[in-house]
Amino acid sequence: MKVFNLKCPEQHVFEGWFKTSEAFETQRREGLLACPFCGSHEIEKGLSAPRLNLTSGPEVHLASGLEASDWAKMVQAVRKVLEKSEDVGDRFAEEARAIRDNEAPSRPIHGQTSYATAQELAEEGIPVLPIPFADWLKKPLQ
Repeated sequence: MKVFNLKCPEQHVFEGWFKTSEAFETQRREGLLACPFCGSHEIEKGLSAPRLNLTSGPEVHLASGLEASDWAKMVQAVRKVLEKSEDVGDRFAEEARAIRDNEAPSRPIHGQTSYATAQELAEEGIPVLPIPFADWLKKPLQ
């Protein structure tokens, strides 16, 4: 597997994994690559250092089987949710319960809580959706 540092015209930098250098060029030429931050299909290779896996631990593949354009669509959807909801920070659980109990105005919110508290909210009938890396998704990487 070849790991390349990639970037778009907006200077968003991200990683791409390809079977060969030719596979990267083919996917780029056919417009199959997209920036996960802005969706641009104008992708270039940046400087990359060789990566050697010298440990014998299990391999982990995040979003395995997804095309870059699918990943970009998911990131854009999460960003829309974050943009259209109020950040209540670490008051998330309290605010979610207050909305359920009509003690606070009904509105979309996001914030932080523990996994255990998110489970409790779900068991109480409050719809919650964990969004890993939400802070990272709020702004483009420079």
